[in-house]
Amino acid sequence: MMTRLENVALIYVKASVVWECSFARHQEESRMRARDVMYRAVATTTPETTVEEVARLMINLRISGVPVLDKNGQLVGIVTEGDLLRRVETGTERRRSPWSEWFSANSRMAADYIKSHARRVEDVMTREVVSVEELASLGEIAELMETKRIKRVPVVHDGKIVGIVSRADLLQVLASGGAASADEESDRLIRDRLLAELRRQEWANSAEGNVVVSEGVVHFWGTVGSEEERRALRVVAENIPGVRGIEDHTITGPRYLAPMFPAV
Repeated sequence: MMTRLENVALIYVKASVVWECSFARHQEESRMRARDVMYRAVATTTPETTVEEVARLMINLRISGVPVLDKNGQLVGIVTEGDLLRRVETGTERRRSPWSEWFSANSRMAADYIKSHARRVEDVMTREVVSVEELASLGEIAELMETKRIKRVPVVHDGKIVGIVSRADLLQVLASGGAASADEESDRLIRDRLLAELRRQEWANSAEGNVVVSEGVVHFWGTVGSEEERRALRVVAENIPGVRGIEDHTITGPRYLAPMFPAV
């Protein structure tokens, strides 16, 4: 039979375990996640799109990769700069010496030919897409980028793309003070309210992917078209409950660059 002192000690141990589990769970839940930093207005393409069209899209939007969606909106691939590196049009197709061809499998040489000569996205895109859910932590995303040697990770929900996280997004979090925050739920609510207001403003169409909130401080990144737009961003943030401060990292320049190629 346990003594009163032993009972008290057992209760203390159990309470400590419960507190530690609760604290660990809170720490896990409060980590910044894909949904907190992802860019939602993702440019996409289809398998039937021509290689020339997707190359123009990437140049005009200054992006290095485009998710590929089927007719049902499901993510089926991604086409990147790397997929278009070896092309006959640019004279960069892979050339093998007769000696090398002797030891190369026909399937490998056929695959190289497809990459350099195919006309449609479905033939050159990467089909095994590395993606994450909205609740993936930034640590998990960084691990994928490092191990898979990729620059961007699509964010999906039920197989459909809802955003994309790039290396630049992680750097913005780093430059904004890091992902550790005393109250991530509060930061997430501030960011959601701020983005909702920006979506209602026509002048702020390009600002969504350049907002980071850390410990109540709003960090703006990217390009603004004028000093008035910069001030307007500050005014939007000042009107969001819970905002403790505003850090402006934007630069002034053309928000919408004129297409280098006409639309097809």
